Amino acid sequence: MTAWRTLAHQPADVPADWRERLGSRFDQRLRRIGVWAELGLYGARACLDTAGEAVLPEGAMLCVCSLQGALSATRAGIEQQALRGLPMPFTFLQSQPSQMLAALGQHLQWRGDARFVVTRDTAALLRLLQLECGPAGLLLGCVEEGQPGVAPQSEWWRVVRME
Repeated sequence: MTAWRTLAHQPADVPADWRERLGSRFDQRLRRIGVWAELGLYGARACLDTAGEAVLPEGAMLCVCSLQGALSATRAGIEQQALRGLPMPFTFLQSQPSQMLAALGQHLQWRGDARFVVTRDTAALLRLLQLECGPAGLLLGCVEEGQPGVAPQSEWWRVVRME
């Protein structure tokens, strides 16, 4: 059995000014990615900062899980489809989980094995990912946009095998 070490954990709760912090981290407000992808990028970047990693190492696995995904973009796309017959192109793209993975790859300067999983059991997902990932470890995030009365969440772990 392989032992694992947690290099960093980013708690789920995000501060009220998370968007401003994310923009200052990249010296600009990010454009053309949805709220859900921005939340993911905020948490992933904060987790890597805590781990002392400027970029996600090559060979590391990246996984994002969620119960709802890009909820606001999905709702907007449904409304646009009802009004116009089709959603607007950027709205449609922002509703796709793969867009968060692409944004993470770009802004974490990383390429590799990335996936999105819908799950309620994060611990079981972590065990499965640990069986599949290589020595560079993994970055696992659970991201939810939130809704009226429910705060957004972006919880992340950076774990590696103990040598």
